[in-house]
Amino acid sequence: MSLSTNGEIGKYDYSFKMIVIGDAGVGKSCLTNRAAKDKFISNYSPTIGFEFLSFSTNIDNKIVKLQIWDTCGQEVYRSLITNFYRNASLAMMVYSIDSKESFLHINQWLKEVRIQSNPDVKIILIGNKADLENEREVDYDVAQKFKEENQILYFEETSAKTGLNSKKVFEEAAKILYDETKNYKSNSKNNELISDIKKSINMPKKLKKAEKKRKNGCC
Repeated sequence: MSLSTNGEIGKYDYSFKMIVIGDAGVGKSCLTNRAAKDKFISNYSPTIGFEFLSFSTNIDNKIVKLQIWDTCGQEVYRSLITNFYRNASLAMMVYSIDSKESFLHINQWLKEVRIQSNPDVKIILIGNKADLENEREVDYDVAQKFKEENQILYFEETSAKTGLNSKKVFEEAAKILYDETKNYKSNSKNNELISDIKKSINMPKKLKKAEKKRKNGCC
């Protein structure tokens, strides 16, 4: 879904809603805060329900804004999270590279997204806490293979602590949604053009038939 404003403070050309999901403790809030506010809070409290942030980037001289819904990962709030799937244009699934369990649970998060969200939702995969290389439990290649096997659009490892790829993944999310909207508009224009061409081709035929009927009627 895309929106636009014209002239007010904080204007944007496109706005998209995205949801950030994954197990508790994988660093979802730290990652979104690092991207949106360029801050890292080491003792971040677990999210209760959800947190709302925004992130803007420039693509083709257009301001693209992401409305980020950072959700809690605790099982007790799982039913609440499903309410945020419905209108999301993109879902960012996050696991921690030092937690094999959080990666194994990605499969369940993926199922929920595809069941609860609209059919056109875009999905990306993020492996957070890349600074914990010495404690790694999930290999990069394993996650990359999961991405390819499940037709996930994008995969990257990040570190909210060091800032590694933190903004990059949100910029990529914005680009995915911007490109989709751009292609949709382009296809719509092409379909309209084709329709106009067909009408212009068929019109003379209809006029000829009408003229023939008129002449036959006179005879």
